[in-house]
Amino acid sequence: MIQRLRRAVRLTYRRAVDLSHPARSPLGSAVVNCVVYTDGVRRSGRGSAEEALRQVRKAGDGFVWIGLHEPDEKEFTGLAELFGLHPLAVEDAVNAHQRPKVEEYDGVLFAVFKTVRYVEHEELTATSEVVDSGELMAFVGPDFVITIRHGGHGSLGPLREALEDLPEQLAKGPSAVLHAMVDHVVDDYLAVADAVQDDLDAIESAVFSEQADRRDAGRIYQLKRELLELKRAVTPLGRPLQHLATHPMPLVDPDIRAYFRDVADHLARVAEQVTSFDALLDSILQAHLAQVTVAQNEDMRKITAWAAIVAVPTMVCGVYGMNFEHMPELRWTYGYPLVLGVIAVSCFVIHRGFRRNGWL
Repeated sequence: MIQRLRRAVRLTYRRAVDLSHPARSPLGSAVVNCVVYTDGVRRSGRGSAEEALRQVRKAGDGFVWIGLHEPDEKEFTGLAELFGLHPLAVEDAVNAHQRPKVEEYDGVLFAVFKTVRYVEHEELTATSEVVDSGELMAFVGPDFVITIRHGGHGSLGPLREALEDLPEQLAKGPSAVLHAMVDHVVDDYLAVADAVQDDLDAIESAVFSEQADRRDAGRIYQLKRELLELKRAVTPLGRPLQHLATHPMPLVDPDIRAYFRDVADHLARVAEQVTSFDALLDSILQAHLAQVTVAQNEDMRKITAWAAIVAVPTMVCGVYGMNFEHMPELRWTYGYPLVLGVIAVSCFVIHRGFRRNGWL
């Protein structure tokens, strides 16, 4: 079932033309969609949230799924009152920038997930953006699901269409939507982690190549910062997922709870990848700094060796530049060539000694 859902999501993504700017709904500027599902089948027609909730509660079956994109407090207040959402959860949903979590308020689950997207780039630089993040939130009640998206990516349109192709999954209620959301989010984590692995391999190869650039430290540090963005999304989600997978909850169908265990396993894999990436980047950075230190020491040895060679003619010329009247060989015809010869031979011997010892 999970594999079918994932394949359906991928196929729907390929058919989507523009996922970043969903069409605005007549229900309100922030409402993307408002749909009623009965026995896993979408009911035709579109109306207000009040009408949709009235239909569901009158029939005593099904649920309503309302999707919103970056609602402000004024737009969300009406829905919060209609569905009886807790003010603290409403405040978190409107303000965003929340830590991944799953909490229960008055019989309603409130879940927060960090969405991530890999930013394509030809070459990683010290200013490249690698991971772009957003937020996805959900209120899950007995007969409703309200999803709120913050950010320019992470559209749930393809996910909704994929779920509608699996009515037996949707028939399990709002918890099926919650599972599909978190499964979709974790799949994105896996894709981003695999893409970051390519950047990490490229940096590792560059650092240990013969043409290593001393400016690689900026690239390493930038990738480490971007990896921190992924880590902030992945790490805090582990405990809430384990809670959903292992603790019976009235709002979570028992069959769906088994699916949460599968998602938790995938999240653990991503968390291990991110931890190993972070440790490897530390090792690469330390190796790069060691290479820079060795190169600087090599430069200092060369400078010292040339300074030692130059010191010989400097000393000899300095002696004969003192202009004393009685100095050795001043009146001798071959004194000047002899001094030049001594300087040349001394410099040659010193140069050869430094070359033999690897200083030049």
